[in-house]
Amino acid sequence: QVQLVESGGGLVQAGGSVRLSCAASGRTDSIRFMGWFRQAPGKEREFVAAIPWSGTTTYSKDSVKGRFTISRDNAKNTVSLEMNSLKPEDTAVYYCAARVEPGGGIVTRFIFYDYWGQGTQVTVSS
Repeated sequence: QVQLVESGGGLVQAGGSVRLSCAASGRTDSIRFMGWFRQAPGKEREFVAAIPWSGTTTYSKDSVKGRFTISRDNAKNTVSLEMNSLKPEDTAVYYCAARVEPGGGIVTRFIFYDYWGQGTQVTVSS
């Protein structure tokens, strides 16, 4: 079992920045991938960014490239999402996710991940 707790959300003006963190606990030695998703009111949950638990490759949604950066700190078992140049359309609940299953898959898909946090609200005002 892996537990995930997000933090760092809040209200920010357009053009501002927010840093989200996700703290993992439990069987962190089994984590293979970490990701961030978001869900706006009335919309489906969508992929934002992902990073392997080891390695340097990162993945991100086209609309956030150049603005959002995902990173991890293995020593602290945390994954962060630095969000800059925020837009009102970035408003959503942001969820952290972890994959522990071995094997391949599509990191941008919801079903790729095995564990989810409760989410943290990010609201960007215009």
